[in-house]
Amino acid sequence: MSNFDKNFEAARLAMLAKQHSDIVKVTGEVVFCAEDDEDRLSGTSWTLEEDIFDQVTESGFKLHLIELLDDFIAHRGQCNVLPKKEGIVRFGGGDLSIEWLPEGSTHLSKGGS
Repeated sequence: MSNFDKNFEAARLAMLAKQHSDIVKVTGEVVFCAEDDEDRLSGTSWTLEEDIFDQVTESGFKLHLIELLDDFIAHRGQCNVLPKKEGIVRFGGGDLSIEWLPEGSTHLSKGGS
């Protein structure tokens, strides 16, 4: 079993925020969840204050964040750290943060997409 690095997620999110500083200035959030039987990302739902979704996709930010979330979920699973299945990434003002939620908290876990 691996040791869980509590600073890993914050450090990676800070790096992503720096890389995509123009996008994380806009207020938004990404609700995410993982498969019940796997420690892999299964769905996301995006809410953005401004109509920048094309920019989010074309810049690579969306793909980078999805890959990071998948890594975070897998890392928590390997280290047996809870919660590990659902959460919200919030951004705005140049920052990115993550809040992990108890299983069953998001609409995504109840069959939404």
